[in-house]
Amino acid sequence: MTETDIEPVATVDSRGAACPGPLMDLIGKIRDVEPGDLVVLLSDNEQSLTDVREWTEEAGNELVEVDERDDHYAFYVKKA
Repeated sequence: MTETDIEPVATVDSRGAACPGPLMDLIGKIRDVEPGDLVVLLSDNEQSLTDVREWTEEAGNELVEVDERDDHYAFYVKKA
């Protein structure tokens, strides 16, 4: 799956933010969207690879895809 296959309702650009900023930004946006909506988090923080995966499992949301780009990651999260 690529980003062109997925249409998020919101994008959270947290590139340049230190941990746990990207995760906190994602959580804030997930609270604002409806169940079933997809949000994409852009982060260049390596810790986000672990943080987002663990949080989605604990919170019951779905990590649909992690897309590694040239200088950051795109995390596609579907709200439960």
